Amino acid sequence: MQDGDLVLLPQGIGHRLASAPDVVGDSLEGCQVTKLGSNVCEVVREGTGATSTLFCGSMALGACALNPLISLMPPIIRGCDVAGNDPIVRPLLAAMTAEAAQPQVGSATILSRMADLLTARLIRCWVNCTGATTTGWLAAIRDPHIGRALAAMHRDPGHNWTLESLAGLAGQSRSIFAERFSAVLGEGAARYLARLRMQLARDLLGQSGMSVAEVATRLGYESEASFARAFKRITNVSPGVVRRTIPGRSDIDFGF
Repeated sequence: MQDGDLVLLPQGIGHRLASAPDVVGDSLEGCQVTKLGSNVCEVVREGTGATSTLFCGSMALGACALNPLISLMPPIIRGCDVAGNDPIVRPLLAAMTAEAAQPQVGSATILSRMADLLTARLIRCWVNCTGATTTGWLAAIRDPHIGRALAAMHRDPGHNWTLESLAGLAGQSRSIFAERFSAVLGEGAARYLARLRMQLARDLLGQSGMSVAEVATRLGYESEASFARAFKRITNVSPGVVRRTIPGRSDIDFGF
């Protein structure tokens, strides 16, 4: 890593940060840790070399959030490889450095929000610079028509979406939209939406403590029975089984 560089680890793989490959890793025991608020801390390690400022952290995503995209990303993404021409990245890093240098009331919240924005920006840069493809999820979110429909479904999966309403958002006729959606994603919009809802349902049932009826209502099903049938058809297990387990989460680590 060079000055101003960023690294994103989409799958949250184990890693070590050192000045050289043969340097033995150190712990936080010799560091001065000051909590700035929430889960944001300032960690200072005294030394004789030049002063360096490093921001690092992680975020946990629910089972439904960005999994289709995260699964397509490589284990390590270097910001200098994908975000070199982004006009927002360097000003954001400068703003975070200034905020960390003189923390005040609200600094923890500000740093967290800027880190969220920086990570989202880096993911977008990777999507935009990834080699062209004509099918799959990356192609779908790049498509100016299909991408709008996908964004709407992910933003409000419980809405009563129809092929007509999605085609309207996409700015296409019903037949053209249906054909294009299936060609790019390999399945129809209704099937995609059903799978999306069930991914979210697994998350809600396993982690939120919501009842099956509450999840069914939230995801737009008229009855608990219809939701349970759809859930069993797509996941091969009943909603009750999932309520007794906790699904895995997707972890992203980042450093800049």
